[in-house]
Amino acid sequence: MRVLVVEDHELLARTIGAGLRRSGMAVDVVTDGGAALERLDVTPYDVVVLDRDLPSVSGDDVCRFVGSRGLPARILMLTAAGGLADRVHGLDLGADDYLTKPFDFPELVARVRALGRRLGSPVPAVLRCGDVEVDPARRTVTRGGRPVSLSPKEFAVLAYLSARPGLVVSAEELLNHVWDEAANPFTTTVKTTLSRLRSKLGDPPIITTVREGGYRVGG
Repeated sequence: MRVLVVEDHELLARTIGAGLRRSGMAVDVVTDGGAALERLDVTPYDVVVLDRDLPSVSGDDVCRFVGSRGLPARILMLTAAGGLADRVHGLDLGADDYLTKPFDFPELVARVRALGRRLGSPVPAVLRCGDVEVDPARRTVTRGGRPVSLSPKEFAVLAYLSARPGLVVSAEELLNHVWDEAANPFTTTVKTTLSRLRSKLGDPPIITTVREGGYRVGG
């Protein structure tokens, strides 16, 4: 899942970003609404964690921008104002969920994941391909009932592919949804991660390379 965190409190922004990355998400962090508009204009985010009280360009304006452009990104709005009228107004602007500060971080992660599940077609709670099972909630992988230890990026790649059985996923799409802005699109990072992932999963291979297309699980 590719997430944009928009929070003007720099320490909180970094903390949220680091925590979401530990949960296996690709996260970009900005501290003002203008920078958020620039990122949203060029990057296909799945979820935006949006502070409502931003200087310059407000969180409300960022929310309106997402709606006016018809962007698929889901918005989790953060604010210190937790009154009913504030929540209703935020949702009316186009936010998909609302969380008041201070909040418990596990709840934030759960809400981001829930918003991510609303994108596209519903997927099973546990993803299966042959004897490989991927549990996104518990972040576990087993093959033939035995646990497979994966790095966060390896897990994210496997989960993304397994949620799209039979579909060819390009390296560019994986970069857009599994890696954040720090990833260099001209490196072999996707190919290298896939190679390690295949090695850990063992034989028979469940990930197929499609010539001049990308990668596919099943199908």
